[in-house]
Amino acid sequence: MSSKYRIEKNRATYLNYHFLFCPRYRRKIFVDEEVKKRFYEIMKENGDELNLEILDLECGDDYCRVKVNALSDISPYDIVVKFKTISSKKLRAEFKHLNHLDSLWTRAFLVTIDEKISDETLEKYLEIQKKRG
Repeated sequence: MSSKYRIEKNRATYLNYHFLFCPRYRRKIFVDEEVKKRFYEIMKENGDELNLEILDLECGDDYCRVKVNALSDISPYDIVVKFKTISSKKLRAEFKHLNHLDSLWTRAFLVTIDEKISDETLEKYLEIQKKRG
């Protein structure tokens, strides 16, 4: 069996998910390097708690793209909800300029099992996200 599979007691899995999500109203929260750095730390902690391997993590000014390797006991929906919930609470508690927001993230997200989210797909997804005002 290839080394790319995660083997645990009674299962072998190879589930790589790519997620893409944006802050509410496409706010450019990641322009602040401290916010971006702390977000990376929080995502790593989340990954460890959920038994996920974070394979790639990239933030633009107003979006996050993350690739994870997951086991079969957690759904893609549950993964992204945990990422958004925990990161929102921690970032808003630590950075007061984010605390005034009702919520940090939109409810929307893109998930795929493709090897990579293409730049074209990224741009199309970001176009359809609501912009402020």
